[in-house]
Amino acid sequence: MNGIGVSPGISIGKARVIKKVQIALTGILLKDEVSIAAEVERFDHAVNKAINEIEFIKQNTSLNLHEEDIQILETQIEFLADPQIREDVVEKISFGKRNVNDAVIEVIGNMVNVFENMDDEYMRARAADIQDIGNRILKHANLSDHTHAQQFDPDTIIIAEDISPSDTITMGKHVIGFATQAGSKTSHAAIIAKAKGIPAVVGCGDGLGAINNGDIVVLDGAIGLVFINPDQQLIADYTKKKAVYIESVNWLRQLKEVKPITTDGTKITLMANISGADDMEDVFDNGGEGIGLLRTELLFMNRDSFPTENEQFEFYKKVALQSKSKAVIVRTIDIGGDKQLSYFNLPAEQNPFLGYRAIRICLDRTDLFITQLKAILRAAIFGDLKIMLPMISNVQEVREAKNILALAKNELLKENTAFKADVELGIMIEIPSAAITADILAKEVDFFSIGTNDLCQYTLAVDRMNEKITHLYDPFNPGVLRLISNVIDQANKQKIHVGMCGEMAADPLATLLLLGMGLTNFSMGAAAIPVIKNIIINNDLSTAKRICEEVMHMDNSQNIIKYLKEFTA
Repeated sequence: MNGIGVSPGISIGKARVIKKVQIALTGILLKDEVSIAAEVERFDHAVNKAINEIEFIKQNTSLNLHEEDIQILETQIEFLADPQIREDVVEKISFGKRNVNDAVIEVIGNMVNVFENMDDEYMRARAADIQDIGNRILKHANLSDHTHAQQFDPDTIIIAEDISPSDTITMGKHVIGFATQAGSKTSHAAIIAKAKGIPAVVGCGDGLGAINNGDIVVLDGAIGLVFINPDQQLIADYTKKKAVYIESVNWLRQLKEVKPITTDGTKITLMANISGADDMEDVFDNGGEGIGLLRTELLFMNRDSFPTENEQFEFYKKVALQSKSKAVIVRTIDIGGDKQLSYFNLPAEQNPFLGYRAIRICLDRTDLFITQLKAILRAAIFGDLKIMLPMISNVQEVREAKNILALAKNELLKENTAFKADVELGIMIEIPSAAITADILAKEVDFFSIGTNDLCQYTLAVDRMNEKITHLYDPFNPGVLRLISNVIDQANKQKIHVGMCGEMAADPLATLLLLGMGLTNFSMGAAAIPVIKNIIINNDLSTAKRICEEVMHMDNSQNIIKYLKEFTA
């Protein structure tokens, strides 16, 4: 059975099938003010119980929690204490006469829907966290004292429709792997699995329902394979593969201090994509050399108003102080269209991916843009912060953004506020028109960062969220590769920095091809850095260039992928 491998490794064990009970809408309406007041009190009590439960989990030493676990639990406490959620639930109770059960289901359902429809994979994956806290509130609102801690037999592989972040955190030492019908690479369940070293496969589909409790399961978290009741020969083969994998992991851990330099002396920079200062430790633990993408969207989510300049300043300052003077590329706000904010009235759109979002909002609402730019400029005193503009489609947008940046600097000067004036400005190349006109854009900015996720989606006209056509989403399509190559060529000709922060940067299959194109800066999830580094230090640039030349003469991705696999086996 095929799925998405989200945490590498091999597990051989017995299945434990987990089926969650869904709490349904009751449709029962409240009749009087006394009932309304009682339901509001019931909601507040349930939230307090949920927060106390998470605090109890945090303090449970038997769970051997990792730093990632603690951070996710603290994020859930912040979600639970979010005044916007309470306001929305109380409104449903007070004016819609909904009972707590129905009010929470509707409010959480709306929030989950907003996150699930975002184009940023990391932000989409946060829907699971919202659903998790919703389930926790509902559990306590319905007077259930059941906790997430469950007892499992040794060598258990969990099989489920999906696994919540809190379920993953409280699994215990006997769980050696899990497979789910749903899920994504950037879900918190996947992040926790990687941190704990638990092999995991998600997105397996309905076929997973054929597994029963006690079935023997072999799970390959690297390539996303799940075998049900395999024969002895396959078990023996995977037992050997498991031993080889463990040896390989131990070797990769030793690469933390090794510089990513090819065998013929070409220095490569490996950076990481993060969402805040709390992710920084993991970056350096994996040998990262800075931040190639700092997402700023979470600053604007789950609140009832735009963050102030000082709130943003403190956020960026914290990242800068923890960056060890390494470069941090801050992507300006990428909201709108599919990323709705409850306090920012945006019209509904038929094509949100192509709509009013990112730089388009910033150039329209210069007040919001200037506030963010001023905060970044101020925080840049404390580290090597750089500014990156998303969703650029033409040079006029860059020039207009530069004018607004100048206005932000002038405002700070008039306020006599300290800031760094010479912050580098770059753009994401994620729209085909930008990739095609890279020669023009390169003359206007200090650096490019190639966002392969959207570049691939827009180039191939493929909605990567649509399961019917997801097979057409193909970063190795010759058209996509030619655009990437052109961007790198033009950046190098204009002598500006060029990096890549999309998923392709973390794909071992693409590493030598991208090196051969002339890419020397890769940014990815921190856990992928050692794997990519190992490829770099064991290959030379001349081989990479030869691979690139061969690939660029091929006319279909199937042959390209088959050819590249010869060099990554």
